[in-house]
Amino acid sequence: MKKFIKVFFLFIFILLAICTGYAIISGKTYLFKAVWYNFAGINDYKIFSNDTVHTSLAQPWALSGNYNKINAPHDLDSLLKELRTIAVVVIKNDSLLYEKYWDGYSDSSWSGSFSIAKSITSLLVGAAIKEGKIKSVDELVSNYLPEFNEGLAAKLKIKDLLTMSSGSNWDEAYANPLSVTTEAYYGSNLEKTAMGVKIKKEPGTYQDYKSGDTELLGLIVEKVTGKSLSQYASEKLWQPLGAEHPALWSKDSKNGVNKAFCCFNSNARDFARIGQLMVDSGRWKGNAIIDLNYYVQSVTPCKIPEPSGLPCVDYGYQWWISPSDSHIFYARGILGQYIIVIPSKKVVIVRLGHKRSDLRVNGLREEVNSLINWGLSL
Repeated sequence: MKKFIKVFFLFIFILLAICTGYAIISGKTYLFKAVWYNFAGINDYKIFSNDTVHTSLAQPWALSGNYNKINAPHDLDSLLKELRTIAVVVIKNDSLLYEKYWDGYSDSSWSGSFSIAKSITSLLVGAAIKEGKIKSVDELVSNYLPEFNEGLAAKLKIKDLLTMSSGSNWDEAYANPLSVTTEAYYGSNLEKTAMGVKIKKEPGTYQDYKSGDTELLGLIVEKVTGKSLSQYASEKLWQPLGAEHPALWSKDSKNGVNKAFCCFNSNARDFARIGQLMVDSGRWKGNAIIDLNYYVQSVTPCKIPEPSGLPCVDYGYQWWISPSDSHIFYARGILGQYIIVIPSKKVVIVRLGHKRSDLRVNGLREEVNSLINWGLSL
């Protein structure tokens, strides 16, 4: 038995030595961080460097006359508890109708939103177009990132990045510690990682979700504005939308770039401002943040063939669209973070939490379908 234990620990020691050597020799030292933290969580802003997305004059939500006089349906409330929800906020007619918090979180608690940041990055692209810093979504990416000026990459347009149809070889694998997505999340040279992709398919002809497409959009916005994404988000979103609390946008390193594809950290009330902006077609209190045409295209199915060969009916410009009702759309994060927008009811629903359901109903995650049904009933 003692001999077996010695052999076992010797094996573990050798395996760790091999893995450590591989990480150092290959330059993939991000693996140490990935293994240590094991899997992403909503408080990961604590392990990353962050930029502050600054506020200006706060515009607190008006309280509805029915504020917290309604309750979520029993089945939905049970599901939210099961999925370890930490916050739900409902805005109707530009007023706070309902809010509920769990596990010690509050209306000012930071929480990671993962890929909700993609929808925020899309809004920043729209703001840069409105300012004339980007001429059009049909512009070539190589106009701003000259590294993409050869072969199929020379055909890549900003629109192709917005619709996730770049045709790149980015590997959107979350469980694989060696995937480029894991490297982007935990690594310290995100610009190099994002710029290292190869365009393998004709851009604009194949829709396939890739976080690298969003990161390239972020690099373009930073280049045309001369500002970090966090600075531009302060100027174009957080300040004009009257956010009550500063947000944090995580970076790859202290002096690095913001993670455009993920890691915008805020609270449910302030995330709801993004939804209200979209309820009002890209305007805030009558002032346009993005142009109407860009707004419309953002929430219109791109119809580009998916891996299945069928046209994509649930994705626009970094916004998800309900396959059963194309007039309802949402931003989403991998652990069940949502900003759901129902323009016909002037309703915004934000849900933040630790888990999402694996069950799908009407082509949507179970909780998204239930939240939409609740919103339609309000």
